[in-house]
Amino acid sequence: MSHAADDRSDGYQPYTSNGPRVRTDVVDVYVFTRTAPPPPSPPRDHDREAGWPARAPAAGIEFLQVLRAGEPLMNTWHPVMGHIEPGETAAATARREVREELGLDPGDPRVLGLWALEQTHPFYIAAINAIVMSPRFALEVAPGFAPTLNTEHTRHRWVPQRDIDAAFMWPGQKASCREILTEIVADASLSRDALRLV
Repeated sequence: MSHAADDRSDGYQPYTSNGPRVRTDVVDVYVFTRTAPPPPSPPRDHDREAGWPARAPAAGIEFLQVLRAGEPLMNTWHPVMGHIEPGETAAATARREVREELGLDPGDPRVLGLWALEQTHPFYIAAINAIVMSPRFALEVAPGFAPTLNTEHTRHRWVPQRDIDAAFMWPGQKASCREILTEIVADASLSRDALRLV
């Protein structure tokens, strides 16, 4: 639909207050751990004959999900999420939400690192007519960590990296898990140290 008063020769229209709002007040925290690798297999006969040594399998990565107790999205699995409170930075919100939802303080020895992810993965929520751009964080915990859940969640589970697509609901969540694997976990990462907060 065209309105002659607003038409411009370059095809753009002047900014109006129409359209969805953009919100940046929601924070996601992806908690992950490294699983112990299985013991190495002895070399097979043809490997031994070729001079190849036995190789130890690499450790796997698992992501923590919590089951939401209330609306919106009740009874669905998600990473830790929360809203930024007045005067908080996104990183402070991430630390607070981990403490409130998992019972884990930033100084706890089970915390092995906290990183700010570089990608935000905007998404649209029709119910509030808003485009949400969530700051996202990665928190590594020691193997064996078991969260102490608050009343916002009823259960937790660990998702192996091979099951990311089957276990995470949203494309942005799946993309964040993959960013963690390539930019935080991978030895070849050039950005890990620059993204590290703790």
